[in-house]
Amino acid sequence: MSKIEEVKVLVETGKSKKVAAAVHEALDAGDKAQDILDAMIASMGVVGDKFSSGEIFVPEMLIAAKAMAKGVEVLKPIMAGDVSNSLGTCIMGTVAGDLHDIGKNLVIMMLESSGFDMVDLGVDVPAEKFVEAIKENNNVVLVACSGLLTTTMPALKEAVQTIKAAYPDMKVIVGGAPVTQEYADEIGADGYAPDAGSSAAKAKELIGA
Repeated sequence: MSKIEEVKVLVETGKSKKVAAAVHEALDAGDKAQDILDAMIASMGVVGDKFSSGEIFVPEMLIAAKAMAKGVEVLKPIMAGDVSNSLGTCIMGTVAGDLHDIGKNLVIMMLESSGFDMVDLGVDVPAEKFVEAIKENNNVVLVACSGLLTTTMPALKEAVQTIKAAYPDMKVIVGGAPVTQEYADEIGADGYAPDAGSSAAKAKELIGA
């Protein structure tokens, strides 16, 4: 098994204690940092698919994401000088009135491992704060809004419409337990992801990556 294949398997199986050493070994064997990152992203894609199909659940996904993060830590200093690796900045937050963050954190891990620079606004985020964050950060290409409660659906609508009023061309993706594709269309969101596993693919599709 090649060193890159080994890294892929370790990420997929969530062996976070072994990933960093395997990434170092792959680099020493002459593998490029970008190729190793791409392999880890592919692994998280597999994990995401398994999560979406119900083969694995949140704990396994978190373990795999943690393993991926350990590998990324090794690669970051090497790739820091290469801005081309970034797909752009994504602002993410759970909308006003909602304090759920597990889903949001999973999505952040998935998007970060796919190449987005993530800005986490946390939970209970008022609509205006999303707009302020777009102003304050460079190269924002996407805003992700999460709503996990039926009662916060109006806040999700307000967030999307406030962002669109200020930045008509900004791509906005929404998700959360009560959210559907129909509701996403109704409130003017550009994209909808039913779960963290599918969020990265949808986000990349929205920005044409």
